[in-house]
Amino acid sequence: MSAAEPPQGANSAPAGGSAAREPDGPPLGRTPEGEARSSFSRPQAWGDHTSDYAFRIVNVFAEAPLAGNPLAVFEDARGLDDAAMQALALQFNLSETTFVLPSQAATRRVRIFTPSFEMPFAGHPTLGTAHVVRAIADAGDHVTLQMHAGVIPVRADGDVWTLTANAPRYRPASASRDDLAAMLGLSSNDLDVAGPLWVDTGSEQLMVPLASFDAVRRARPAPAQMLVHASNAQRAMAYVFAREGDHVLSRFFFPKHGAIVEDPGTGSACANLGGWLLATGATLPQRLTIDQGEAVGRPCRLGLVVDAQRSIHVSGRVIEIGRGSITL
Repeated sequence: MSAAEPPQGANSAPAGGSAAREPDGPPLGRTPEGEARSSFSRPQAWGDHTSDYAFRIVNVFAEAPLAGNPLAVFEDARGLDDAAMQALALQFNLSETTFVLPSQAATRRVRIFTPSFEMPFAGHPTLGTAHVVRAIADAGDHVTLQMHAGVIPVRADGDVWTLTANAPRYRPASASRDDLAAMLGLSSNDLDVAGPLWVDTGSEQLMVPLASFDAVRRARPAPAQMLVHASNAQRAMAYVFAREGDHVLSRFFFPKHGAIVEDPGTGSACANLGGWLLATGATLPQRLTIDQGEAVGRPCRLGLVVDAQRSIHVSGRVIEIGRGSITL
């Protein structure tokens, strides 16, 4: 991550690119599925001394305390190296864990780790971390977070946070409709007439529109086929969605250790849905409510606005449920 990144991230080119490149990530080995192997050991500089690292647990896109997508946020990650951050993310084993650091370009610098690799950008970690940064930095309701993907502006209305995503980039999906349908355990009739598309507003993902909410609920992806048809050469993933009026039902899948994992609430994919709307010529402005997480028992409610100026905004409620510290 570069301190020279521009202070406005809404429409700037991503400083670190998409998740396909994983810039400045930890120098860890990778599995055949593109997942990093952690090799954490205490840095020699620590010697026999221990340090306490405070963290908070928040639920993002949550309409109730034990709903939404959980996130662990380390309030001050100074003293933690890449391997320690990766090992802590594996310890918590949540979708993502974030680490807050000082920044000369934004309110705070943030690094985002899944249990197996570092992300340049992700939506629910952005909103959840902004909620914590407001508290620890006395930053008010307007926060900027410096990430690998650029400087992301975030604002709050109470406990509902809204991020402004980077301008989208696109590329066509190479897989056929029949291939994608088979990959999802569906028929080709279950795919919407609008085509699938790779979209990148900070983390590149394959967007697959389906014809109905029923098709979204019936999707049963095959891991091996996802690795073939839904991979950007670094990670395989697919965001499936259907729309009824201003309501969207969505699911986000990725293969891990030979199985399919489903994310409860994916803010980066919601931002990419905004990019997909722009690419497919949707009338502006657009204001959508997205429900995700139904199938995994963690209901998430996301808000998406694509305004008349073609800016993409993703919002969700953040609820803090706990605090603690880790001694290393």
